[in-house]
Amino acid sequence: MVRKAEPGARHMDGWMGRMLEVGLERRAFRERELHRELLARWLGGRGLGVKLLYDRALGVEPLHPSNPLIFAVGPLTGTPAPTAGRFSLVSRSPLTGTVFDCNSGGRWGVGLKRCGLDVLLVTGRSPEPVYLEVSEAGARLHPAEGLWGRRISEVMRRLGAAHPGAGVAAIGPAGENGCLLASVMNDGSRALGRGGLGAVMGSKNLKAVVVRGRSRVSVRRPGRLSFVVGESRRWIKGNPVTAVGLPRFGTAVLVNLMNELGVFPTNNFQYSRFPGAESISGEALEEKHLVKRRACWGCPIGCGRVTRAGGHQGEGPEYETLWSLGAQCGVDDLEKVVEANYLCNDLGLDTISAGSVIGCCMEMTERGLVEGGPRFGDADALLDLLEGMAMGWGLGRELARGSRRFAEGRGAVEYAMQVKGLELPAYDPRGLQGQGLAFATSNRGGCHLRAYLVGPEVLGIPKMVDRNSTLDKPGLTIFAQNLNAAVDSLVLCRFLQFALSDEYLARMLEAVTGLPFKAVDLHRVGERIWNLERLYNLRCGMDPAEDTLPPRLLRDPVAEGPAAGRVVLLDEMLPLYYRARGWDERGVPDPRKLASLGLPA
Repeated sequence: MVRKAEPGARHMDGWMGRMLEVGLERRAFRERELHRELLARWLGGRGLGVKLLYDRALGVEPLHPSNPLIFAVGPLTGTPAPTAGRFSLVSRSPLTGTVFDCNSGGRWGVGLKRCGLDVLLVTGRSPEPVYLEVSEAGARLHPAEGLWGRRISEVMRRLGAAHPGAGVAAIGPAGENGCLLASVMNDGSRALGRGGLGAVMGSKNLKAVVVRGRSRVSVRRPGRLSFVVGESRRWIKGNPVTAVGLPRFGTAVLVNLMNELGVFPTNNFQYSRFPGAESISGEALEEKHLVKRRACWGCPIGCGRVTRAGGHQGEGPEYETLWSLGAQCGVDDLEKVVEANYLCNDLGLDTISAGSVIGCCMEMTERGLVEGGPRFGDADALLDLLEGMAMGWGLGRELARGSRRFAEGRGAVEYAMQVKGLELPAYDPRGLQGQGLAFATSNRGGCHLRAYLVGPEVLGIPKMVDRNSTLDKPGLTIFAQNLNAAVDSLVLCRFLQFALSDEYLARMLEAVTGLPFKAVDLHRVGERIWNLERLYNLRCGMDPAEDTLPPRLLRDPVAEGPAAGRVVLLDEMLPLYYRARGWDERGVPDPRKLASLGLPA
């Protein structure tokens, strides 16, 4: 079935002003106009996606056909703004039950916007496997029986040949088989990784979305934008993180640093330093496996790594993956970690959660709670378990449900290192109090990107703060959460924030749209998004008591190293956080706060 573009859209700068709705069950296509007032209020990407999810699917179960997949770009996507090639995917997570968004680089987002769309919203369940093709001329569903069951590399190759020059976003066997750790992969090895949104896509019998368009993104003040972008690039080239660290070593540059600081979780967060860190570091990756750098569309940083291991070539691994498949599992065999990373990408698995749940299983095995399971340091077990998680085989079938469900099933949920069901990433918060608060209060669960307090607590960006203090952390966390929500809605890469202040982001947005955005306006939009996400979770049944951390991080002090003797002092920070947010003592937004943001009470 073909969707023909409807005439009459109002001209806009920055936005395309259009949303395409696709109903898979009835092969229904409908274009809707997106009004400037709505777009200015929510920007795009994460913010617009959350607004649409709240209005259209509040309370819908994650794997129900009515739960939408909302692909959304932002007002800066496809413009000369640095790192403006990104897009977001918003839905309700089957892993956490919370509101969830992911964003990814590559070139897929630019392809969607050049189709003349700000949003692609997909609902329903196709009676048989299909893939969706979207272009300026229309949209069409194609049979995908020949692609179903195939891995990502083959799907990308075949659809790339069938649709030259198009961007492809697809699921692998993990998404097809309902693995709750399944990702959506785009443009090769770029990932919408966390929260199991690949399982949502698989539940719809939707194998892939192919986008190709040539529409131009209109900019209100191109001369002003060119000037601000030029200034921004000078800041990027003058910052040691974005000019040297990330281009040379990628995100893996953090391995040795975090290990030296005693915040590199090891053996399922039992320890905070890994003896084999040097063997899986960014320096080791560069020396032994690096082929070349790779950058996403419009990115002047270029943190991507093309690597070779085990006779294969691929992208990655990133810092989080080196940790999750390395230190978290007690594995210091870099070649095996790189191969496991390739396998995750090909199967369509979130590397952070996949490695973390295996680490959880390893500890439970050593404690006698899992018979015949893997043990720390068993690199060979990684590949077998990852395959089993994606295909639904053996022990992997249980692990595919996530660490919280796996550990609860054996009466030992305390060994699952998760928040709200989402596995924690590669930072031990016992040595990073602010990051601990950010983990606990994240609307999507255990995530470091809702508020990256590692910036001020470790890297001194935008300024250095005492990582062991608590009094200043509620305000810093809220500042970062609000700003990051806005950045995810523009949609830009987080690494840009190492070099650019919120003022530069606002100036680019103002130049593109012609609207008078200032830095304070970005924070206001971000605060609105954060509170609507909170409302969504609460109205879907989330208990505010889930704003917590695994007991180990609250009760068991680090044994040795720079963070020795410390736990996360969450009880000191959380009440202050709620108060500063304008929420009550339980963490429920006050009606006056909601009214001030224009949100439903």
